[in-house]
Parts: sequence; C-alpha cells; structure tokens
Amino acid sequence: MELDTVDSKDFKPVVDACTLCDMCFMTKCPYVPPHEFNLDFPHLMLRYRVAEYQKSGGDFAEKQLTKTDRNASLARLAPGICNWASAEGNIVTRPLLESTLGVHRDAVLPTYASKSLESQAKSKPAPVNTAAPAYGRKALIFATCFSNHKRTETGMAALGVLAKNGVEAEVVYPMCCGMPQLEQGNIEDVADRAKKVAAMLRPQVDAGLPVVALVPSCALMLKFEWPLIVPDDDNVKALSGATRDISEYIVDIAKNEGLAEGLGALDGSVTVHIACHARAQNMGQKATEMLRLIPDVKLNVIERCSGHGGSWGVMKDHFETAHKVGKPVARQAIKNAKAAENRHYLVSECPLAGMHIAQGMGLIEAGARVEDAPHPIELFARAFGVA
Repeated sequence: MELDTVDSKDFKPVVDACTLCDMCFMTKCPYVPPHEFNLDFPHLMLRYRVAEYQKSGGDFAEKQLTKTDRNASLARLAPGICNWASAEGNIVTRPLLESTLGVHRDAVLPTYASKSLESQAKSKPAPVNTAAPAYGRKALIFATCFSNHKRTETGMAALGVLAKNGVEAEVVYPMCCGMPQLEQGNIEDVADRAKKVAAMLRPQVDAGLPVVALVPSCALMLKFEWPLIVPDDDNVKALSGATRDISEYIVDIAKNEGLAEGLGALDGSVTVHIACHARAQNMGQKATEMLRLIPDVKLNVIERCSGHGGSWGVMKDHFETAHKVGKPVARQAIKNAKAAENRHYLVSECPLAGMHIAQGMGLIEAGARVEDAPHPIELFARAFGVA
C-alpha cells in the first residue's frame, strides 16, 4: 500500500499504536540510512505527537500521569495507602482510576517506596572495597524516577556491586529525564529538562565521571534523545558522551580492570529479557554479557518486545493489545521456567517490562506468574553477596 492511498484520518490510530520502542528503526525498516529515503519512523511518529500536543495542549489525565516526581512526592506522604489504592484487585479504587485516568483496572502497577533511593544511599553507604582491581574509579548514579521513587532495590544493588568492585559512586537525581513527556509529545518540557540536568551535571562530567543510568529508557534519553532535541547545547553533548547503562558499565569494569573476588554461583537458572530501549542504545546485549560473568550460570535470553511500551501498556485502550504483543515473550519465559532443574529467575532490564511479562505468564497459565522480575543487576548483586 502506498502512503498516498491512505486517508489522513487513518494516520492517528497508527501514531497512537506506536510505543516509541525504536525497534522498527533498529531492526526492521529497510529505508533507514544509508538508504536515500532516510526514514526514521519512530521520530516521525514523535513529530506527529508534538504537533498534536502543541495544537491541543495534551490530554489532562495523561499529563497528570507524566508528573512522576510530583506524584512520588504526594505518594510518599502515605505510601501504604497509595500502594493499596493502586494494587491489582482493588475493586474500590481501580475502577475509579480507570474511569478518571484511563489506566486499565487489571494492569499491574509499580509500588512507591517509603524512602527514596537518594535517601537510602545516604543512610546506608556501602563500604568501598580498596582491594578491588577497579579501585579508584568514581561514578555518578543517575537514579531515574523509577529507581528513585519506586524500585529502589535496583539502585541499592548497583551501589553494592560498584562498591564491591572498588567504585566510589554517588547517587544523583536532579529530576525525571522526561521520557513520559516525550511519549506525549511535550517536547518543550523535555528540552527544558535536558538543559537543566546537563548544566547541573557538567562539573562532574568535566571531572571525568561517568553518569550511569539504572533504567535503559533513561540511558537512551541522555545518550541519544536529548542531543536530538537540543543539538546545540554543549552541556547536553558532554553528558551524552559520559552516559552509560548500568550493565554496560559493569561489563566495562570486567573487561578492563577485572571484577573483584567473591562472585559466586546462583541457586538456579536465569531468563533475561533484553529491553527494547537497551537494544536501541546499539551497545549489544550488555545484560547478557554481565550475567554470563556469574560462574556456571545457565542463561536463557529473550530479545523480543514485551508489549508494554512505557505507560502505553497500562492504559485501558492498549492493555489487551500490550499482552497480545507480549504473549510470545511470556510463553518463552514459562517454557524456560518449566525446563529448569531447580529454581528459575526471570529478569528484565526494563522494570515495567518485567512486571508486564510476569503478569502475562499468569494470564497464559494459572500458577505460572512469577512474584518478581527484577533488573539483572539485582541478581548480579545476589551472586556477589551484596544483596
């Protein structure tokens, strides 16, 4: 079908169905550079959303969901009540959440931590191993809104692994990277965040410190999206060059100085899901490389879209489609778990994808759902005995 045969009214459903995973650009589309068409479909969809947002001002309910830092500040006033209200199966609050904000009543949602990662890191600093081969390294941990406000275990595991390997790490969290706003087309907000954060971190970047992101989507924003949005900002360029994904950084230590002693075997096999935004960083399967450093590890790799797509997969209009798209991943995860001789772990670089896959497993087969699908660094920390 040629584009000029498609009615303009049919464009929007295509745009709304895009999760900005970047996989069509990275692995599927034949018209990307160096082809003369030079087609970047994900950013074409983004430009449509930007134009739509500038025209309409955005949907009120969706804009509230993107305010991750504000929402976390409110939730931290009473995290128990907030987590109760957002829990699966809450027949009182989840229908209300669906009718007001459009979040599907059956979608699994992350819980809020009572203390931020920044706060926990300051109160429980991990002692730096001065005998480690990489002793002397220093790094900034970009907490990300998800790890700072919700799954703080990822950040604490990363800090433990880095300290074990002689790295003096400091947690920083100026603000959310703006990925939720980017999904909605609020490009001005993202540009403002990029300029502010990059300026704040410029002294540490100039001092040679890498900025290590805990979530692939955030690493992708700092590395690639921010420089595209504000291409003439030198601070953003510098930050882009200094940014590393946490798995990427651990593998770099292993390849250069070598890891510290003490990495032990796990008590089971592992299925690792490679997140789309990790693949979009074009750095290879760093989570796979990291986990293969664990002695005698039995590792299964799934490199396929989970179907979640950030906030896209929890919305009422997309929830069922998201699980349909992610069904092959959930099926493979079930198959791997059944083939395991003893305990089996499911991990994903994307925290939301991990939760989505776990829920999908339960939807396919009763009793197949796993309780947790953490970031690979959490499993690596367990193997090191620091989690």
